[in-house]
Amino acid sequence: MPKTMPYPLTTIRDVLVGTTVENEFSEDSSAIGYGLTLAKAAGAHLTVQAASWCLLGDDAWLGGFDLGNDEVATIDRRLDELARSIADRAAGNAAQAGVICTTETPSLPYPDVVGRLATLARLHDLTILDAGRQAYDLDREAIRIALFESGRPVIAVPPDHGAFAMRWAIVAWDGSAQAARAANEALPFLRAAEVVQIVSVAGTEELLDTVPGAEFAPHLARHGVNVTVVDVPVVDDVAETLRNQARMLKADMLVMGAYGHSRVREFFFGGATRSLLRSSPVPLFLAH
Repeated sequence: MPKTMPYPLTTIRDVLVGTTVENEFSEDSSAIGYGLTLAKAAGAHLTVQAASWCLLGDDAWLGGFDLGNDEVATIDRRLDELARSIADRAAGNAAQAGVICTTETPSLPYPDVVGRLATLARLHDLTILDAGRQAYDLDREAIRIALFESGRPVIAVPPDHGAFAMRWAIVAWDGSAQAARAANEALPFLRAAEVVQIVSVAGTEELLDTVPGAEFAPHLARHGVNVTVVDVPVVDDVAETLRNQARMLKADMLVMGAYGHSRVREFFFGGATRSLLRSSPVPLFLAH
């Protein structure tokens, strides 16, 4: 991250980070480190929700447990203790960094965990979550719920991206309303970037000729974004093409709209978004 951003992230006043302890072998959360460093850069308040998935009743088999009720209760206590340890460590790191931080550690069945997350997300400017870490696609479900039920954007952080940076950013552009909304929601970050590239993935059915990237670029430029536009031919598929472009530019963020293909399939993201959530070389800024 540059030492002095030309446009400080002053419009971001509060950031929520969510992580869920699913078992005693849950991996470290990149989202917490990313959220802490972003909050410091923005001078924002940080909230950390370190939840534990309460494996009561029929939920136990989802966590890989074949145990009696007493044994499951013991596991629940251990997961709760682990979640509290994560929250305490995050609060301590925030204090050392000079960031005001509050924490909560709910221990709830999984549907209630993500429901609580969505409710809390409505009270913050953006939510930061881990992507691609755990089994059963629970991370992806948490991202979907937070995004579609909070009205706020989400940054999905892949493993090994535990610190916020903003030099290069990519806006994935298909001419849709979702893409336009995502770019506008991401304006604080796009203004902070040294260079922003609008990437129109040529040859996709989603690309709308009526609003090409070259026509959207002046809007971003009027907001102080140093923007360029490229049309990129599809290699394998849209998601892989965007991954390749992000790697080539050494981008710090990929901004894109998120949507389901139909109301019937509302539990699923669009294909490119779903694929990138499973494997992305950079944090994803998502808006709906």
